[in-house]
Amino acid sequence: MNSRTRQTEYRTFQKLICCLLAIALLAASTAPPAFAAKAETTDGREWERVDQSAKLAVTYLLSKQQQNGAIVDNNRHHTTMTSLAIMAMLAVGHKPADQTPEGNAMRRALEYVLHADRQDEKGYFGSKDGARMYGHGIITLMLAEALGMGIDDNQDATIRRRLQKAVELILRAQAIKKNDKKHEGGWRYNPDSADSDLSVVSWQLIALRAAKGAGLDIPKEAIDKAVEYVKRCYRKDNNDKSKGYFCYQPGDGSMRFGSAAGGFLTLQICGQYEIPEVIGAADYFLDYDIPSLQAREHFYYGIYYYSQGMFQRKGKYADRARQVVSELLLEKQEKDGSWPLGVRDHEGGKVYVTSLAMLSMSIHYHYLPIYQR
Repeated sequence: MNSRTRQTEYRTFQKLICCLLAIALLAASTAPPAFAAKAETTDGREWERVDQSAKLAVTYLLSKQQQNGAIVDNNRHHTTMTSLAIMAMLAVGHKPADQTPEGNAMRRALEYVLHADRQDEKGYFGSKDGARMYGHGIITLMLAEALGMGIDDNQDATIRRRLQKAVELILRAQAIKKNDKKHEGGWRYNPDSADSDLSVVSWQLIALRAAKGAGLDIPKEAIDKAVEYVKRCYRKDNNDKSKGYFCYQPGDGSMRFGSAAGGFLTLQICGQYEIPEVIGAADYFLDYDIPSLQAREHFYYGIYYYSQGMFQRKGKYADRARQVVSELLLEKQEKDGSWPLGVRDHEGGKVYVTSLAMLSMSIHYHYLPIYQR
């Protein structure tokens, strides 16, 4: 075989390899990303358990979809519960555009939330849904995370319109004159509330940050004022002043799991990773007996904020959160994929607690932009 023949065969072989690589890359880019690659610090057995748990939970949510597209299991707060379910499925890798049963269900659910009668003329979701500013913040957050994931340009345009009006409502509500300076910068139950609490503030502030990440114009001053409110809710631990937690309202001395974890996550989402309040809360939670909180009210709400907040800290904090999530959530999941109701969870129902459990477990996936550090 002469040298020219060898060179020709070598070039042919090179072309074949390049074609095979191109086919492989194309397949990888178009394959449906049902679930993300496992986290580096998650061992194989734990990953399999989380993966199976997430798939089972998605199956449960799909089983609760109504003819109108809503995903609910009770008669209250349908838009809010449906939005939480959409966000939970987004968090484990499903998208409305997927040509799958999950994608089809998400499309119908998103169409339900986007229906004109879900949002009033002022941009408020909370009045017609009945979940007030809590629900409004959750729905706004979901729309911000879903922006760009619509089935076509028209749906994305509708998402943007609804989101813009919802954000404007949040900003107007923040600007309402408060009855005490310590409540400035925050939100409470209704758009015209004259005081604030951290549980409502957390949802509005995360929603604003998500909307900003989605490209909407969010005034820096609005974020800064809300951040200062959250910081005013911080209280140092009596036994160890280097640690602390966030209270329900400024000056409140009690530790409520949901509020304490909500402030911890919210500040980090706003880029405040290394301030004393965040460091103190991270160390407080690192040593805290989280399982003892299961009997407290709003446990699932708290574990969602806790797991995402600890993930933001990385290292030993994220490892601890994964351990807690595995111990407290994987062991309690029921055969149908749902989680049992906790204290005061009946108003939201099993769609509510299942969605929050999924969002807690999503620290193994890292799909939603708002929770990526």
